[in-house]
Amino acid sequence: MKHRILFLGPPGAGKGTQAQRLCATHDMIHLSTGDLLRAEVAAGSKLGYEVEATMNRGELITDSLVFAIVESHLRSQCGYWLLDGFPRSLAQAQSLEVLLLQLGQPIEAVVLLDLDDSMVLRRLAARGRTDDSETVIRHRLEVYHEKASPLINYYRQQGLLSTVAAQGTAEETAARIEEVIR
Repeated sequence: MKHRILFLGPPGAGKGTQAQRLCATHDMIHLSTGDLLRAEVAAGSKLGYEVEATMNRGELITDSLVFAIVESHLRSQCGYWLLDGFPRSLAQAQSLEVLLLQLGQPIEAVVLLDLDDSMVLRRLAARGRTDDSETVIRHRLEVYHEKASPLINYYRQQGLLSTVAAQGTAEETAARIEEVIR
């Protein structure tokens, strides 16, 4: 079984749900960039202070700051991890590859949770969150497709990418993921 996994997929595909399930089942660390950023802020670390200051200015967290936080956590892990929400660009993927080679922890599998845009719209609208209006969701999907395409091609060319249909129940999707990481 593969123990260094990266999840890609559109918002609403179930990356977080599936990552939690897989990590609990296989004793892996779930490294979600959103969770890591919040944890650094809560811990009052130097990196957390930078994240909080950036957010308070209304700016996006820079690639270098996100990478520093991911790097810090990867350096402290045993090598059994699942990355969710990072990398988000080809430059981040290439930097991550260099780091993981230095750590002797190369990515073993990239799982693309594939979900039709119309299903993404339905799932996210059903959550009922104020930031999940159809206009916002459509914009997030546009950004996702623009950013994800080079990543998908990058990992496909490396022979690491497996596409998993993310429709159906969470259990059905989990079973499909289990098949591709064996």
